[in-house]
Amino acid sequence: MSNNSLPLHVAVGVIRDGDGKILITQRAKHAHQGGLWEFPGGKLEAGEPVQQALARELEEEVGIQVQGAAPLIKINHDYGDRHVLLDVWNVTAFAGQARGCEGQAMRWIDAEQLREFSFPAANLPIIAAAQLPHYYAILEGRSVTEALDNCRRILATGIKLLQFRVKSLPLADLQNVFEQVSQLCRQQQVSLLVNTDLPVDTTNAQGLHLSSRALLVCRERPNGYRWIAASCHNLNELRYAEALGLDFAVLAPVQPTVSHPDTAPLGWQTLTELLEQINLPVFALGGLGRHDLDRALVAGAQGIAGISAFLAAD
Repeated sequence: MSNNSLPLHVAVGVIRDGDGKILITQRAKHAHQGGLWEFPGGKLEAGEPVQQALARELEEEVGIQVQGAAPLIKINHDYGDRHVLLDVWNVTAFAGQARGCEGQAMRWIDAEQLREFSFPAANLPIIAAAQLPHYYAILEGRSVTEALDNCRRILATGIKLLQFRVKSLPLADLQNVFEQVSQLCRQQQVSLLVNTDLPVDTTNAQGLHLSSRALLVCRERPNGYRWIAASCHNLNELRYAEALGLDFAVLAPVQPTVSHPDTAPLGWQTLTELLEQINLPVFALGGLGRHDLDRALVAGAQGIAGISAFLAAD
């Protein structure tokens, strides 16, 4: 552990250009974690608000003027010789032409290329957060027709991350529906995760989603998939998901739900407090809609997950 009790508070920007490419810069060889790539930013001055520090550092480092930013994720990481708190923001609008003002190398790359570069360990959850969308839809359906209709309605809203969780569907129809859903997702470049409680062949899936029960009996991260996620309901489950190296989690229920009326909701304050204690992108689930996105982001969530939330206009 580092000797400093207070972490070094750093404002970090995930900056995207008009084509959706992300700006990364390379740390100087003589610096802490020198030679590795990073998202630009810098430490806060005493008493300085985070957004003010973000704007100042990005202008000093890469010559841009921040015009819009939204919270992405907070990372607490102890390197042993240094403890840092990375306060990461999505830079949604900026003016100026990015350049290496301090002589550092820089590149604009696609989000999917981020894993090809060497980053400090503290940046790994940021990479996942930068690659994930703000919405995670969950597919349900009591019949083949309903499941496929729901899938088409969800995809029509522009969803890019979908969980196949049709637990009410007869087992005889499950594989056939999954294959049709998989084809629809491929056509629209949607990442499809399969809930591991379902007995289906997951060859065509981009990822797996562990129920909380499956999470707690899992001993290592499953191999061979782009995304591994889990359902969580408390801090212990969130920490276990993080320890396994999962890509993201879903935390529920945030608000009261019709499906689980006897389950006490976490509420926004508890959600915020839980997310401050982990380094993992987390989608908020339960009684939420698209209109709750801004509140979820402020609470520290990656975004909103839901079933009915993506079946109707919000």
